[in-house]
Amino acid sequence: MRTHERVLAQIEAGLTAGKWTIGERLPAERALAEELGVSRPSVREAIRILEAMGIVRTAVGSGPTAGATVIDRPAAGLGAAVRLHVASGTLPVSDVVRTRVLLEASAVRDAAAGAWGDADLAPLREHLAAMAVPGIGVAEFLERDQDLHLGIARLGGNQLVEAILSGMRAAVASYVATGAGAVEDWPGTAARLCAEHEAIVAAVARRDAAEAERLMREHIEGFYRETGLGEG
Repeated sequence: MRTHERVLAQIEAGLTAGKWTIGERLPAERALAEELGVSRPSVREAIRILEAMGIVRTAVGSGPTAGATVIDRPAAGLGAAVRLHVASGTLPVSDVVRTRVLLEASAVRDAAAGAWGDADLAPLREHLAAMAVPGIGVAEFLERDQDLHLGIARLGGNQLVEAILSGMRAAVASYVATGAGAVEDWPGTAARLCAEHEAIVAAVARRDAAEAERLMREHIEGFYRETGLGEG
């Protein structure tokens, strides 16, 4: 195990034990290096990795916000990792789609059974209304589409599922945008997607978990098939 990996392991142990909690600053580089018995460059490399993973936020200077502060942005590292693997071609789009289906099918079931009130559905209905506006641009439509899907996951209440889906957002946006550009009749496809979204939200609203899951699976898999992303 390399030195910076040992530093990461020791910081992880400290976080697990509650030595540092969200909002607290880690000791300065010099103090951490002395405490862990390693060099300052090794500590610095470990902190950079933690920042990329969304575990800490760093700031320069000497004030109260300087140094590395413990935060909690689990989607940050997930998003970067998934996006880069898809871009490199080592993570097929088909795998992203299948993972989406697994996670979002579970999330929409949980959403339909969740402890929420009518007001919690308002953001979803706002996205539905925006996507149905005639002449809406493709980019805005797709942005609203992702906001809607994440909103449904949020209603499900599983923070890890929400974080993973949020982290996958860039990768999903990439293949969905490619697919949207490949369809011959985008207005027709957009209208169909709007109808499917409406049906999914309606199933959640009446707390029909089985129907919501079925509709979500068909929605995601149907777009993938229509756009021909799985061919070749």
